Amino acid sequence: MTTAQRTKTVTPLVYIAIGVTILAWASAFIVVRSTAPHFTAGGLALGRLIVGSILLAPLLLRHKWIAPTRREWLLLVGFGALWFGAYSILLNLAEQTLDAGTTAMIVNIGPILIALGAGIFLGEGLPRWLLIGTAVAFLGVVLIGVGTGGTVLGAGIGVFWALLAALTYAAGVLFQKPVLARLPNAQVVWLGCVIGMVVCIPFTGEFIAGIQAAPVEGLIGMIWLGAIPTALGYTTWSYALSRMPAGQLGVSTHIVPPVTIVLSLILFAEVPALLAIVGGVIALVGVALSRRRVPSPEPAEVPAARPPEPVGRSRE
Repeated sequence: MTTAQRTKTVTPLVYIAIGVTILAWASAFIVVRSTAPHFTAGGLALGRLIVGSILLAPLLLRHKWIAPTRREWLLLVGFGALWFGAYSILLNLAEQTLDAGTTAMIVNIGPILIALGAGIFLGEGLPRWLLIGTAVAFLGVVLIGVGTGGTVLGAGIGVFWALLAALTYAAGVLFQKPVLARLPNAQVVWLGCVIGMVVCIPFTGEFIAGIQAAPVEGLIGMIWLGAIPTALGYTTWSYALSRMPAGQLGVSTHIVPPVTIVLSLILFAEVPALLAIVGGVIALVGVALSRRRVPSPEPAEVPAARPPEPVGRSRE
């Protein structure tokens, strides 16, 4: 089945993959919040990616290895370094000062950034509604920053890290999408995870110190992050991404912030500030507006040509 055919055929299995991805990634915001105090941002990211790389490796046995081209290697390096490596570190930094729900709301402006990047770098254009949605989402992020105490140094830095995490998430999708046209999903995800792990190697000392000092719940949290949001979540995401447009799939992640807020309320009794929630809703409205499309005008009907009269037949 070609990539074009897979994109047009959205099967029930694809929707199941999307649902699994949403739950897995929502859990990431929760577990990072509870595990981050026991590790540095870089140390936790390295541990998460080590676990993910180990668990993803057996999936390679299901498909024949396809050697990436030079262009595909460049895209894979960008995908792994930004989305697996940088994103993991930035998310950990953000949740040192922000609650899980607020972080999820900021990170999930990613779909707008994906659409902007596709318009600028992939020649897909910048529709009017995309620009309107971007402005609305930016207003929402500003309100989140103010609502979380953006004038306070710690909270302001947290919002900054979350915005950078959203940027690396969007860039990662733009790097990943082209390579899925030829390479197997499992191979792409595993290579991305290994590349991200290599990016985090400078934090090896912090990782070792963290696992020596962390309590059992901290170690379980690190393993969960590598197994569920990373190994499982990225695999189901890649499966869906290879079978539907990136922008359409990105919209589905709007469900992640509400799920995260509910889980955060249940587990930590943490609720984002009211103004932050309002800002999050506005930001998500902006993302929704950015996906609107102006309907194309219907072509005017051309009257059918009158059939010629038989030769030699006189009119009455």
